[in-house]
Amino acid sequence: MLRLNLVLLLAVLVSAFYLVHTQYEFRRLYTAVDRAHAQARRLDVEHDQLQVARRAEAAAARVQALATRRLQMRPVTPGVTHYVQLPAAVSGSDGALTGGQP
Repeated sequence: MLRLNLVLLLAVLVSAFYLVHTQYEFRRLYTAVDRAHAQARRLDVEHDQLQVARRAEAAAARVQALATRRLQMRPVTPGVTHYVQLPAAVSGSDGALTGGQP
Protein backbone atom coordinates (compact mmCIF):
# COMPACT_ATOMS: atom_id res chain seq x y z
CA MET A 1 0.00 0.00 0.00
CA LEU A 2 2.85 2.36 0.82
CA ARG A 3 4.33 1.80 -2.60
CA LEU A 4 1.05 2.70 -4.31
CA ASN A 5 0.74 5.88 -2.22
CA LEU A 6 4.28 6.92 -3.17
CA VAL A 7 3.58 6.32 -6.87
CA LEU A 8 0.36 8.32 -6.65
CA LEU A 9 2.14 11.13 -4.74
CA LEU A 10 4.86 11.19 -7.38
CA ALA A 11 2.20 11.32 -10.13
CA VAL A 12 0.45 14.22 -8.40
CA LEU A 13 3.74 16.11 -8.02
CA VAL A 14 4.70 15.57 -11.67
CA SER A 15 1.22 16.64 -12.73
CA ALA A 16 1.42 19.77 -10.55
CA PHE A 17 4.83 20.73 -11.94
CA TYR A 18 3.61 20.15 -15.48
CA LEU A 19 0.53 22.29 -14.81
CA VAL A 20 2.66 25.15 -13.42
CA HIS A 21 5.03 24.91 -16.40
CA THR A 22 2.11 24.91 -18.86
CA GLN A 23 0.53 27.97 -17.23
CA TYR A 24 3.87 29.78 -17.31
CA GLU A 25 4.30 29.01 -21.04
CA PHE A 26 0.74 30.13 -21.74
CA ARG A 27 1.31 33.47 -19.98
CA ARG A 28 4.62 33.98 -21.77
CA LEU A 29 3.09 33.24 -25.18
CA TYR A 30 0.02 35.35 -24.45
CA THR A 31 2.26 38.29 -23.54
CA ALA A 32 4.26 37.83 -26.75
CA VAL A 33 1.06 37.76 -28.82
CA ASP A 34 -0.23 40.86 -27.04
CA ARG A 35 3.03 42.70 -27.78
CA ALA A 36 2.83 41.63 -31.42
CA HIS A 37 -0.74 42.94 -31.67
CA ALA A 38 0.31 46.26 -30.10
CA GLN A 39 3.19 46.58 -32.54
CA ALA A 40 0.87 45.77 -35.44
CA ARG A 41 -1.49 48.54 -34.31
CA ARG A 42 1.43 50.98 -34.07
CA LEU A 43 2.60 50.01 -37.55
CA ASP A 44 -0.91 50.44 -38.94
CA VAL A 45 -1.12 53.92 -37.44
CA GLU A 46 2.32 54.81 -38.80
CA HIS A 47 1.35 53.47 -42.23
CA ASP A 48 -1.80 55.58 -42.24
CA GLN A 49 0.22 58.67 -41.23
CA LEU A 50 2.72 58.02 -44.00
CA GLN A 51 -0.08 57.60 -46.53
CA VAL A 52 -1.55 60.95 -45.47
CA ALA A 53 1.88 62.58 -45.73
CA ARG A 54 2.42 61.06 -49.18
CA ARG A 55 -0.93 62.38 -50.38
CA ALA A 56 -0.10 65.81 -48.98
CA GLU A 57 3.28 65.83 -50.75
CA ALA A 58 1.70 64.82 -54.04
CA ALA A 59 -1.10 67.39 -53.92
CA ALA A 60 -1.35 69.41 -57.10
CA ALA A 61 -1.04 72.74 -55.30
CA ARG A 62 2.17 71.63 -53.55
CA VAL A 63 3.69 70.33 -56.80
CA GLN A 64 2.75 73.58 -58.52
CA ALA A 65 4.33 75.64 -55.72
CA LEU A 66 7.55 73.59 -55.79
CA ALA A 67 7.78 73.80 -59.57
CA THR A 68 7.32 77.56 -59.45
CA ARG A 69 9.61 78.21 -56.49
CA ARG A 70 12.46 75.72 -56.81
CA LEU A 71 12.55 74.96 -60.51
CA GLN A 72 11.45 78.44 -61.56
CA MET A 73 8.89 76.99 -63.93
CA ARG A 74 5.88 78.91 -65.10
CA PRO A 75 2.60 77.92 -66.74
CA VAL A 76 2.53 77.42 -70.49
CA THR A 77 1.02 80.32 -72.39
CA PRO A 78 0.92 80.92 -76.15
CA GLY A 79 2.92 84.11 -75.66
CA VAL A 80 6.00 82.28 -74.37
CA THR A 81 5.84 79.18 -76.56
CA HIS A 82 9.01 78.58 -78.54
CA TYR A 83 8.88 76.41 -81.63
CA VAL A 84 12.03 74.54 -82.58
CA GLN A 85 12.86 74.08 -86.24
CA LEU A 86 14.94 71.07 -87.19
CA PRO A 87 17.78 71.63 -89.65
CA ALA A 88 17.05 70.49 -93.21
CA ALA A 89 19.70 67.73 -93.05
CA VAL A 90 18.02 66.08 -90.05
CA SER A 91 14.42 66.56 -91.12
CA GLY A 92 14.95 65.02 -94.57
CA SER A 93 13.75 61.59 -95.62
CA ASP A 94 16.92 59.81 -94.52
CA GLY A 95 15.11 58.21 -91.56
CA ALA A 96 17.20 59.84 -88.83
CA LEU A 97 14.15 60.77 -86.78
CA THR A 98 12.56 57.34 -87.06
CA GLY A 99 15.67 55.45 -86.04
CA GLY A 100 16.40 53.98 -89.48
CA GLN A 101 19.87 53.54 -90.93
CA PRO A 102 21.02 56.06 -93.65
